[in-house]
Amino acid sequence: MASMLLNTMRSGSVSPSWAMRLGTRSLSTTAQLQAHVQTKSKKSLARPGVKNIVLVEGVRTPFLLSGTTYADLMPHDLARAALQGLLHKTGLPKDAVDYIIYGTVIQEVKTSNVAREAALGAGFSDKIPAHTVTMACISSNQAMTSAVGLIAAGQCDSVVAGGVEFMSDVPIRHSRKMRKTMLSLNKAKTLGQRLSLIGSIRLAHLSPELPAVAEFSTAETMGHSADRLAAAFGVTRVEQDEFSVRSHTLAQQAQDAGLLEDVISFKVPGRDIVSKDNGIRVSSMAQMGKLKAAFVKPHGTVTAANSSFLTDGASAVLVMSEEKALAMGYKPKAYLRDFVYVSQDPKDQLLLGPTYGTPKVLERAGLSMSDIDVFEFHEAFAGQIMANLKAMDSDWFGQTYLGRKSKVGAPPMEKFNLWGGSLSLGHPFGATGCRLVTTVAHRLQKEGGQYGLVAACAAGGQGHAMVIEAYPQ
Repeated sequence: MASMLLNTMRSGSVSPSWAMRLGTRSLSTTAQLQAHVQTKSKKSLARPGVKNIVLVEGVRTPFLLSGTTYADLMPHDLARAALQGLLHKTGLPKDAVDYIIYGTVIQEVKTSNVAREAALGAGFSDKIPAHTVTMACISSNQAMTSAVGLIAAGQCDSVVAGGVEFMSDVPIRHSRKMRKTMLSLNKAKTLGQRLSLIGSIRLAHLSPELPAVAEFSTAETMGHSADRLAAAFGVTRVEQDEFSVRSHTLAQQAQDAGLLEDVISFKVPGRDIVSKDNGIRVSSMAQMGKLKAAFVKPHGTVTAANSSFLTDGASAVLVMSEEKALAMGYKPKAYLRDFVYVSQDPKDQLLLGPTYGTPKVLERAGLSMSDIDVFEFHEAFAGQIMANLKAMDSDWFGQTYLGRKSKVGAPPMEKFNLWGGSLSLGHPFGATGCRLVTTVAHRLQKEGGQYGLVAACAAGGQGHAMVIEAYPQ
């Protein structure tokens, strides 16, 4: 795909003015970015005979750079804190939940079903089933939609979903040869067998196997994929750095204004109380320009500053049938409406999930791009975001890859990620989906909009998109 895109751009099928227009709108004026969406009289997406499912509340621990204040904890500690924060914020009785689902990516082997361990630690009834899902960066999206499915099927009325990632302490394995030797030692019955096995160990066997943020099918790191994708769509280094500055600036403004109300304070055992994200760094374009390429060296455009950083954090949301929520006295924040999962080539289209998912979910909901008041896309890399925006704004891409007559259309930047995103707030892989959905619900309330759209890419060439509808105020 990359070569086809480059050839098309070189041949003039995609005009330079198109790329320039999208590039210049990657940063809007402050007034535009802070403009409130006016409430519109639109139809509700409620359907006769279909159960309304609502987001009652969403919380998250502060998202922290890995290796900082959370460094000595374990994943279930963060998940437990998020669950306790949800209980505290909602006043939910601990036995009033039918099911608990958590998403995570790099699992701690001691707590492989982190949903169950965190739930027990948070004091939920041991009668409540819990399971853990994994779908790369859309793991908590999968947790939420699994909750929606359980409620829609009549199995449950109240489900807690969430996600957690702990990059400060990832599992590091012995080499395969060493593992085989150690397993054999465990089975050895005589001293001679044990000595023979110990004598077979070589220095090379002691080399550890480190986890990598790379595709198993292609052996390529996600950063390399992002760099190639940016090059394929003609995304410049300046565009990426501008978008990263935008993300950090908006996140800082949102944090200072108290808009990130989903963040709960967390007393870290033996350390201080943490009450806000610590990865927000507002830099100048001059400072950004000093960084060298992080993946494709020396001429790549993806750097540490225009990429999301390794993050520790957890999130949790309370999802209910509308009937149950109202019966318990809750005022829901939003309706969870249509959603889709998509999948494509994990090499050249690894990070294009939003481009594929957005038109499909809009079609399911019977909406157009102009109907959406709030957009929240996962920012894995600035280059990935800009590539998606350019793909969505390309007639050629829409016709060639999406089977459409014309382009999807790119989200207006005055509606897009206005409180920062994963580049600035952080990206704990398994927890980001809940942050996105909760942010859409809060922005719809603050800005007076009716419809929001969440979209995210994920490893394996997969993606997710969901439409959220504001609950009547």
